[in-house]
Amino acid sequence: QVQLVESGGGLVQAGGSLRLSCAASGRTFSSYVMGWFRQAPGKEREFVATISWSGDNTYYAHSLKGRFTISRDNAKNTVYLQMNSLKPEDTAVYYCAASRLERLSVNGKLYHYWGQGTQVTVSS
Repeated sequence: QVQLVESGGGLVQAGGSLRLSCAASGRTFSSYVMGWFRQAPGKEREFVATISWSGDNTYYAHSLKGRFTISRDNAKNTVYLQMNSLKPEDTAVYYCAASRLERLSVNGKLYHYWGQGTQVTVSS
């Protein structure tokens, strides 16, 4: 069992940056593929980024690559999402998720554990 707690969300002006953190409980954090997803009001949840257990492999939503960076620190049981050049359309609740599968995935259904989410609001 893994419990995930996101933090770092908030209100930021367009063009600004935020770094989200997701702290995980449990001693097996380093064995999980981790992902970030987001859900804007009235929209479906969408994939943002994912990272392998070692941190060596990452994959991003095409539209976000270059502005967002996912990373992890297994010694701290934490995964991060650095978000730069934020736009109003990035406004959403951001969720981190953990998958017991070994492969990276953009499919939220393949993630077994979810955090409660953190709100990111980008003003124009």
